[in-house]
Amino acid sequence: MTTYKLLLLPGDGIGPEVMDQVQTVIGALAETGIATFETETDLVGGAAIDVHGKPLSDDALARADAADAILLGAVGGPKWNGVAYDIRPEAGLLRLRKDLGLFANLRPAICYPALAEASALKRELVEGLDIMIVRELTGGVYFGEPKEITTLPDGTKRAVDTQVYTTGEIERIAHVAFDLARKRSGRVASAEKHNVMKSGVLWKEVVTQVHAEHYADLALEHVLADNCAMQLVRKPKQFDVLVTDNLFGDVLSDVAAMLTGSLGMLPSASLGAVDARGTRKALYEPVHGSAPDIAGQDLANPLAMIGSLAMALRYSFGLGEAADLLDGAITDALAGGARTRDIAADGANVMGTAGMGEAVVSALRARLR
Repeated sequence: MTTYKLLLLPGDGIGPEVMDQVQTVIGALAETGIATFETETDLVGGAAIDVHGKPLSDDALARADAADAILLGAVGGPKWNGVAYDIRPEAGLLRLRKDLGLFANLRPAICYPALAEASALKRELVEGLDIMIVRELTGGVYFGEPKEITTLPDGTKRAVDTQVYTTGEIERIAHVAFDLARKRSGRVASAEKHNVMKSGVLWKEVVTQVHAEHYADLALEHVLADNCAMQLVRKPKQFDVLVTDNLFGDVLSDVAAMLTGSLGMLPSASLGAVDARGTRKALYEPVHGSAPDIAGQDLANPLAMIGSLAMALRYSFGLGEAADLLDGAITDALAGGARTRDIAADGANVMGTAGMGEAVVSALRARLR
């Protein structure tokens, strides 16, 4: 049996707690003979600042580069609000994305049948929801230069962030979206703001060209990003694969998260380019933040973190059947009434982080009997 090398970066806040549940699931997978993993653990974010004075050490980056996949919990918290901007906790995550070339962020928004009532929208709008948001991750306004705050002659200040995209950056993320759509319903929606942003004009032009030259058999529609946000709330099931830039992807995926009932439900994958061996660098993380207000209290929902492991099984290790088993175990645990506080209805029996992890492991074992 192949042994896969995983780097675990628990990070800050609730990150270590939800990562503990992933390790429980990894142990169960090994027990059942589905897959075995060699794991290493290192620091990222505020935890790394406390020890190394920076949010990601060179040694941790080297371990990430050598791993078959990386699992990250969460970064940030008020403890580090006063650190210099260049070494803020989030800079560690940005460095991982940039240095490993993780340009494609996949964020599935799935509404589990048992949680349709937990959504902010009516059941009929979200039941059966299955959207894949494909976010460009290493370009755009988060990385563009100049990025600065300057003092003007009159003593006031001016802040500048720069939105930059090249043809090649847009082409490669478009290919990822269309390739995913070919395995799904064959529909892609591309979101930008070509009506007011030159980067949006180029984005629409390049996506249209990639579609015409390589994927003419698939359906493509263009939608303005602000309208897309409205449509996600009005009629979310009209979308299947949604491709967009770094900034809009950040916003739209959080909107989609609440369609599912909670940020605690959404996993994500950040993928690099396929290399000559047919492998790619990849980092998997929940969409939720570090939630320092509930850290250490056994209140966090670990399902997005466990779902991120399922994505690693599927996209990094080629273990589609194992990923289906784990996704199915999450579904079964929820159908059996397992609820953390964020997804519990009034009067429901609420369990903690560890309890939810145990519920998923029990459901996984039941599926293998």
